[in-house]
Amino acid sequence: MHTIWEAMVKGAPFSFVNIVVLAFVLAIIAERFVYILSKYRVNTTEFMAQIRKLVQAGNIDRAIKLCEAAPLPLLQVVKSGLTQVNRGEDAIIASMEERMSELMPDLEKRVAALWTLANIATLIGLLGTISGLIRAFGAVAHADASQRSAILSDGISEAMWNTALGLGIAVLCMIFHLIIHGMVKRIRTDMERATMKLENLLLLKGR
Repeated sequence: MHTIWEAMVKGAPFSFVNIVVLAFVLAIIAERFVYILSKYRVNTTEFMAQIRKLVQAGNIDRAIKLCEAAPLPLLQVVKSGLTQVNRGEDAIIASMEERMSELMPDLEKRVAALWTLANIATLIGLLGTISGLIRAFGAVAHADASQRSAILSDGISEAMWNTALGLGIAVLCMIFHLIIHGMVKRIRTDMERATMKLENLLLLKGR
């Protein structure tokens, strides 16, 4: 911890700015994981199998009640289609597509911000690097010969710590952006597949 604090002090003030950026990054990562794992942790295959049995048995009301068991996005989309079963194909499709369009922004919220924060952290680290080098070479020009080595070393140390911190935060952002984006993409695909299955099921049932 002492070494980390010493590095932060050497990289000040840009190192502390990047720590604030890191705090935002960690907050976004934690919030997205909690949201996705709590709202979208549904066994889509098993759920749709239950819906299929109920619909094929003509128990649309029971299927709707099953969707009301929990306020989960997939269940809301399926429910929106089931409630339009007596209004025809266009109404079923339009209702589910509308509900999907309402839910997707919440799922994708703040994911793109990770990429933006990666760029910001890199640029702040670069500013710290340039600042450290300017300070080092500026001080060396007016320092005694005996002090030049120490001053140059401190300046380069400030520059390198800022570079390392900025790049480290950027790498963290990119890794978790890929992970969360992959989760979002998989969830979107699962929901689209589920809605397509329900559309086909309801249309075949209505014939």
